[in-house]
Amino acid sequence: MTLESLLLSRDPELVRVIRPTLQKLAIDVEVCNEVRLATEILMSEKFDAIIIDCDDMKGGLEILQGLRNTPSNRNSVTFAILNGKRTTTQEAFGLGANFVLQKPISFLNASRCFNAALNFMVRERRRYFRQPVRMPVSVMLGEKVLKAMSTNISEGGIALNLHEALPKNATPRLRFTLPARNSSIDVAGEVAWADVQGRVGLRFQEMSAESKELLENWLNEQMETELPGAKERLAAAEAAAASAGAAANAKNAR
Repeated sequence: MTLESLLLSRDPELVRVIRPTLQKLAIDVEVCNEVRLATEILMSEKFDAIIIDCDDMKGGLEILQGLRNTPSNRNSVTFAILNGKRTTTQEAFGLGANFVLQKPISFLNASRCFNAALNFMVRERRRYFRQPVRMPVSVMLGEKVLKAMSTNISEGGIALNLHEALPKNATPRLRFTLPARNSSIDVAGEVAWADVQGRVGLRFQEMSAESKELLENWLNEQMETELPGAKERLAAAEAAAASAGAAANAKNAR
């Protein structure tokens, strides 16, 4: 598994610096040089990082401003590239940028910036991380118990294969034991989607603190296997977020 990024720019020098910098960090880069196409891509695909050449690409600022309204990328780590003539750093942050780089960009500056942001990219990947897994799941609808097999699981829900379709608006209870774990998870589910072949996606509801911790720890281990170093980066990102929150609360309390 690698992290995914989108670079929106027509500047060949910027691409020459950014692409190898990200590749050294094991971040795949998709380069787009058309605003209209970028808008379509951002509505349909998910990226861990989005880099926008705001000042030297017409429409770049509008992409930055509208990014938080896209369903797939509203929480993606966002970088604004400025030329020092049009948009100020403060304005870029106000439009939703998480990081700002000023042209001309050197390999050193780019490396420092993306290294600093990497922890937050990993945290964003963890937020929507979905792990493929096959395990038996008991689906309880009142007195009826259906047997199912999972296909994948995340913090927020699970996808199953059933021998029969679930009723519309069903809210079953689910019971399963994660691989290499002894304790079972018992949680309420809400149907998010279903098809006539018995495939169904359920959102978790009312999960106990113990079950939530069990699931999160298991998912963290799976992500660590696919993205070595993820645990440390997640911890660092959470610590930084907590520190920023404490600082904001202290400022508001003055």
